[in-house]
Amino acid sequence: MTPNPDTARPPGRGRRVAAITALLAALLPTPARAEGLLAEIRARGYLNCGSSPGVAGFGVPDARGEWRGLDIDFCRALAAAIFDDPAKVRFIPLAAPARFTALQSGEIDVLARNTTWTLARDTSAKLNFPAVNFYDGQGFLVRKDRGIAHVEGLDRATICLQQGTTTELNLADWFRTHGLTYRVVAYATAEETGRAYDSGRCDAYSTDKSSLYGERLKMAEPDAHVVLPEMISKEPFSPVVRQGDDQWRDIVAWTHYAMLDAEEAGITQGNVEEMRAAALSPDTRRILGLEGRYGEALGLTNDWAYRIVRHVGNYGEVYARNLGDGTPLKIPRGLNALWNRGGLQYGPPIR
Repeated sequence: MTPNPDTARPPGRGRRVAAITALLAALLPTPARAEGLLAEIRARGYLNCGSSPGVAGFGVPDARGEWRGLDIDFCRALAAAIFDDPAKVRFIPLAAPARFTALQSGEIDVLARNTTWTLARDTSAKLNFPAVNFYDGQGFLVRKDRGIAHVEGLDRATICLQQGTTTELNLADWFRTHGLTYRVVAYATAEETGRAYDSGRCDAYSTDKSSLYGERLKMAEPDAHVVLPEMISKEPFSPVVRQGDDQWRDIVAWTHYAMLDAEEAGITQGNVEEMRAAALSPDTRRILGLEGRYGEALGLTNDWAYRIVRHVGNYGEVYARNLGDGTPLKIPRGLNALWNRGGLQYGPPIR
């Protein structure tokens, strides 16, 4: 009698074949990855972006009520990648204590609000931080006439800060480590904190150094204040998403990486059409969607990165527009320069 091929197969072989097949299917780019939050956003017709209620250079409405800033442009880049329209995004301003609740409850799809990536937030809060889009550190704003040139001069000082941030813990760590004393006066919002400092309620204002450049401009006499040179902490800012949707996390991460890769390749808003028509290097072709199916692997169209640059620009352009020398803030790129220009910003290859 001829053996049945199925019963003659070595025990467990079928299960191993099935497992390998499933693994390969999960690893291969699949145009059908449109489930989860991405499908909800498409059906809704716009992105819900949690933003700052007002941090100059990162997220603040201008005189006409239009939102401007590095984080604002990031959300517009996401909308461009998904809808080919950067206007299909709604900005929901959130105070620091409310930002994670809004994300966890589903009120917003992504939080882009100068938020520091920490281990506790990454784990116990059930959040994911896809990519660092700005490297910062905690600093201090002081009055020039106090004659304080360095942080050590703040021994026994009264320091204003905002509640619900990492600022207070960083202060405690740094002052304890250096054997110095201080007193904290905490306020619910950045506006209250800035007003208290400007009125003389405290000797220094401490928050992320990038924010202090904007806060200084709000003082009654901006030139009477100076940002001290030191940073006492690491503050890697990242967009934030909920855990449990790997596809959405990938889209958020690769939106930032595409903007970095475009800058490194010299692709700008001004030349993106020319670069696409010239069809130059393989790297450029992959970034602009002319080669490969990398957009489909994300659940997007293959020209997703081209859409981002055409509508919003590369990372360097967004930085210059919101924080650079041509703005009142004039914040040096520093750590946020590309990796090949002395900075930490590094886009993994699209390939």
